[in-house]
Amino acid sequence: QVQLVESGGGLVQAGGSLRLSCAASGRSFNSYTIGWFRQAPGKERELVAAIRRSGRSIYYAGSVEGRFTISRDNAKNTVYLQMNNLKHADTAVYYCAADGSGDVTFDFNYWGQGTQVTVST
Repeated sequence: QVQLVESGGGLVQAGGSLRLSCAASGRSFNSYTIGWFRQAPGKERELVAAIRRSGRSIYYAGSVEGRFTISRDNAKNTVYLQMNNLKHADTAVYYCAADGSGDVTFDFNYWGQGTQVTVST
């Protein structure tokens, strides 16, 4: 099992930046794919970015590609989401999640509690 805690959310003006952190505790952090999801009010939760165990395979949603960067530091059991050029549409609760199923599909079954990101216009 792995426990996840997000931090780094807050209020930022459009065009600004934030860096979210997802700190993991438990066993074998480097055996998990880690994803960042977000959910805005009235909308479905969506996968924003994901990084495989090795860090070499990365996924981004089209809406954030070129603006967000996901990275991981396995020595610190932490995954980061650097968010630049933020837009009002990025306002949401951001969650990190862990997937221990391997490197073929996504099957996230461990979740953090979420951190609020609010982008003002």
